[in-house]
Amino acid sequence: MGQIDHLAGVQAFVEAAEHLNFTEAARALGVTKSAVGKSVSRLEARLGVELIHRSTRRLVLTTDGEAYLAVARRALEEISAAETFLSSGNSDIAGRLRVDGPAAWGREVLLPILAEIAREHPGLHLSMTFTDRIIDPLEERVDLVLRFGETADTTGLITRKLAEQRAPLVAAPSYLARKGTPRTPEDLNRHDCITGVRRDVPIGYRIARESGPMERLHVVPTHEIGDGSAVVEAAIAGLGIAQMPWSLVVKGLADGRLIEVLPEYGTVPVGIYALWPKTRHLLARVRHVVDVLSEKGQRGEL
Repeated sequence: MGQIDHLAGVQAFVEAAEHLNFTEAARALGVTKSAVGKSVSRLEARLGVELIHRSTRRLVLTTDGEAYLAVARRALEEISAAETFLSSGNSDIAGRLRVDGPAAWGREVLLPILAEIAREHPGLHLSMTFTDRIIDPLEERVDLVLRFGETADTTGLITRKLAEQRAPLVAAPSYLARKGTPRTPEDLNRHDCITGVRRDVPIGYRIARESGPMERLHVVPTHEIGDGSAVVEAAIAGLGIAQMPWSLVVKGLADGRLIEVLPEYGTVPVGIYALWPKTRHLLARVRHVVDVLSEKGQRGEL
């Protein structure tokens, strides 16, 4: 019974820490307020530290409590995910799936794919956000994140490369008629450049010189825009030269609203990655969506 009591103590602590209220924790667990308090006290006695400081007015997490909460919450999520996986017969593609993707690509490419999956599985419910800022899926409780390019910190995450596509440098015919066409990457320093913004740091251009590695070309941006579709629209409007993934500029190139410049340098492939918390790996809905996206990526549909 000891290990069972330990788990109950962990559950009681996590609920009390999240609500900072024993009464609310008891309501969430379906037990009495006294039972929650005793479970937390037994846990503290076993660990030999105070996790929650009690006062007559409120509960406050101690430093040890904050550290333990992060680990305990993740452990309980892993247990919950495993139980969901096993009890569903390992194949129930249902429940709520929280997905975040790049703004423009998410709306134009990802959304139709997810809509198709949801139609095939009526029990699947989607919560979608489309943003170009970098988010922490663990902190923001997102099940699946899609991103262009590699993510620096993948602690606690599983990463899978879905596809890759090159990112051409493009401009509108009206801009090139007015400003001329660059012949070398260095010429870009004399042109109006449109860049994205990541955490308030301008993003340079990725280029490849003949038989050389990928190079990050830093330019002084004339216009900084934090939304991918707006970057493309700004280029179409003649505001300058931009670099965006192929899937976002292919229509503009096809109908002549955009022209590729320096094509011999815009050959660096940009990967499309799926990232999800390790605690979500057992969820059938996560694995199914990733598998569908991977298949479409292999067919060049991303």
